[in-house]
Amino acid sequence: MAEASLTISSKNYSSWALRGWLLCKMAGLDFEERILPADDPSTRAELLLLSPSFLVPCLKHGDISVWDTLAIAEYLHEIRPEAGLLPQDRAVRAHCRAIAGEMHSGFSNLRSALPMNLKAYHPRFKVWAGAQGDIDRITAVWRDCLVRYGGPYLFGTLTMADAMYAPVCTRLRTYDVPVDSQSAAYCGRILNLPFMLEWITAARAEPEEIEELDVEF
Repeated sequence: MAEASLTISSKNYSSWALRGWLLCKMAGLDFEERILPADDPSTRAELLLLSPSFLVPCLKHGDISVWDTLAIAEYLHEIRPEAGLLPQDRAVRAHCRAIAGEMHSGFSNLRSALPMNLKAYHPRFKVWAGAQGDIDRITAVWRDCLVRYGGPYLFGTLTMADAMYAPVCTRLRTYDVPVDSQSAAYCGRILNLPFMLEWITAARAEPEEIEELDVEF
């Protein structure tokens, strides 16, 4: 029996579910998945960004339940510090938290204009100014971290920051968004991680579809 469970929604559409799942995998936690049905009203509200709060992913570990993605990351760091979800150096650790927090609370234009959809592909998709501003900021963050810490990931080794930005890599691929070579190479590394390949395969096999997120742009 697994020591923990992680409740998630759609693997195809939910960026938050992907983040929580990746964090658990990166931490080496033994957990089982519990997937909410796509026709559940609360699940649809979250996937369509209509919910005032996001209650999945939710990690249950013993008697402890944690449902915010950053809170899950911090909790996993406490119980699995050897996994390196946060860097050892205090200054670098603070920078990692700031970068992860910026993704957690920002970039709303990107989220709404380019919803996560791993089954879709929209070549030459028109990215408007609001979403482009978010993309420019994200790739600037990536370039700064890759140069400052030497790569191949944002803080050298895999950390919570990489898990937080992994869904952006899927969006850039889905919507055929051109980015600088350094950012493109980083996306390639993230998308080819064994955990990511496992998630993407499962997402593409999902039978459920949410019509509002399958619009032909």
